[in-house]
Amino acid sequence: MTIPMVATTGVRQTVNANISSAQTIWNLRSALNVAALNCQDPEYTGLVDNYAAFLKRNEKQLSTTNRALTSEFRERYGVTYRDQQDIYMTQVYNYFALPPAKNEFCDVSFAISNEALQVVPADLETFAATALPRIEGVFEDFFRSYEQYRVNLQAWISQYGPPAVTTPVQGYTNGTDTTVGLGTTVGSSAPITVNSAPSDAQTAIDMEPTTSQTPVVIATGDTAPDGEPVVTLPTEGPIFQSGEVVQGEQSEPTITIDDTPDPQN
Repeated sequence: MTIPMVATTGVRQTVNANISSAQTIWNLRSALNVAALNCQDPEYTGLVDNYAAFLKRNEKQLSTTNRALTSEFRERYGVTYRDQQDIYMTQVYNYFALPPAKNEFCDVSFAISNEALQVVPADLETFAATALPRIEGVFEDFFRSYEQYRVNLQAWISQYGPPAVTTPVQGYTNGTDTTVGLGTTVGSSAPITVNSAPSDAQTAIDMEPTTSQTPVVIATGDTAPDGEPVVTLPTEGPIFQSGEVVQGEQSEPTITIDDTPDPQN
């Protein structure tokens, strides 16, 4: 939150600082307007009626004040006076609607709205000169308390350090066991257990062939020392020949296997 600074004159530079008499009257009107809209608790019953009576009772004086303000902004800003006046009045309404000061603002504004019923129109300027500073005092008290809070907070941080801020996060963590069990996969392979420890011995895994085709071997005619015949694999793989396709049907492929013994054996 940005707190308005205090000038060397000791006056806090809010929307109500260094303004004309006409602007003081109009800002009082704006404060009562905000109060009528925002102060809806039962203890403020009558505030809306008081504000309506204030407008009706001082209709002529408020109209004169509005014309005076228009002249002031035109003289100060030239052709852009209307935009500048709109910007300023938006700041005024937002200022009086400051949420942290609402309760005290409503209390003071309600009291002033009751007092305004007894003020004759000719004394409106004098009444506004004392009423608006009372409303401004509400915000000055808040600004001072907030500034003191920041001073106290900084002193606490200097002594104890910044407060720890933790944010709970939902998630998952892995266990410390590095053994991973793989479930049964589609096909002929069996479940496999893998241990990630590098010092463990590697275990050979027997896996059945993924195809039902029997490997082709070639008898060489020789006999091994143990009396078993010597066999070898073919030097050339099977030769696939595609059959003729007739009317969208494809004949079974013909497989020719070369079983000629390897002349090198």
